[in-house]
Amino acid sequence: MSFSGSPETTNHRLLLLHRLPRFKTMFLSKLRTRYRILDPFDESDPSFLHLSSSVRLMLCVGPSSVTSETLDTYPSLECIVGTSAGFDHFDLAECRRRNIRVTTAGDSFSDDVADFAVGLLVDVLRGVSAADRFVRAGSWPVIGIGELSPLGYKVGGKRVGIVGLGSIGTRVSKRLEAFGCSIAYTSRRMKPNVPFPFHSNIHDLAINSDVLILCCALTEETHHIIDKEVLTALGKEGIVINVGRGALVDEKELVEFLKRGEIGGAGLDVYENEPYVPEELFGLDNVVLSPHLAVLTPESMEALEELFTYNLEAFFSNKPLRAQIEYE
Repeated sequence: MSFSGSPETTNHRLLLLHRLPRFKTMFLSKLRTRYRILDPFDESDPSFLHLSSSVRLMLCVGPSSVTSETLDTYPSLECIVGTSAGFDHFDLAECRRRNIRVTTAGDSFSDDVADFAVGLLVDVLRGVSAADRFVRAGSWPVIGIGELSPLGYKVGGKRVGIVGLGSIGTRVSKRLEAFGCSIAYTSRRMKPNVPFPFHSNIHDLAINSDVLILCCALTEETHHIIDKEVLTALGKEGIVINVGRGALVDEKELVEFLKRGEIGGAGLDVYENEPYVPEELFGLDNVVLSPHLAVLTPESMEALEELFTYNLEAFFSNKPLRAQIEYE
């Protein structure tokens, strides 16, 4: 969908840009050609306070928190178009009470996040990042490859437990099947027409897995779903891969298990207190860290732009929204 619009129509199509101060949007110049943008961080706009009370549509950039207090500030809000795959940053109960529709990034990131989850797993098992550091440090000709230990582990044959067999989890399963892994899963409910074994609770899944890959949404039920008991059940050679949300894992417990050698390793793209990462993890070669960038590829950004552009236009055209959250 292309951006175009006359000043006459643009001025009547108010769009609230809701973002954290550090979040910028590469789409802003295009959006300005079609909408009258209201940005709380634009101090040069003297009409913000006047217009904010009548704005009906919000574009929420990234995981910017939308609380009851946020919604009080914009009493005419009818729809929030999200750009994040998750929805834990929305007060959905309050949105539902106020009859505010909410959309997410849908499948825009799913392929890239699944690729990244598999990449983290391969890296942890084979020690790719550790080997890279070993070579760059000049250690190979000095102390020899024999000092690069332990040996890596084969990916094929691993029992992989997927936590959340949704859009991303399903893609992860297909990729790892090709590696020769056996797949099992836990989810809110058993999926129809899925050939993989289903475990109704994560403890049973951990007992029967070598690897846990976290792909589920963060909710009250899934907060710290990976705790001391689950890590113990996973065992000393178990691997945790997290491409979901940081708070799915009790991070303090995970750090202690890794420090004591009571778990085999971890690949983490998300953390409980981003952008801060526990420093105890920095020196562990069996841990691979990345700064919440699994979603960031040109292809995923293009897919996201197409989706949220459609939803913005759909709102003003009274058309059905895509990737809308269905309230339970």
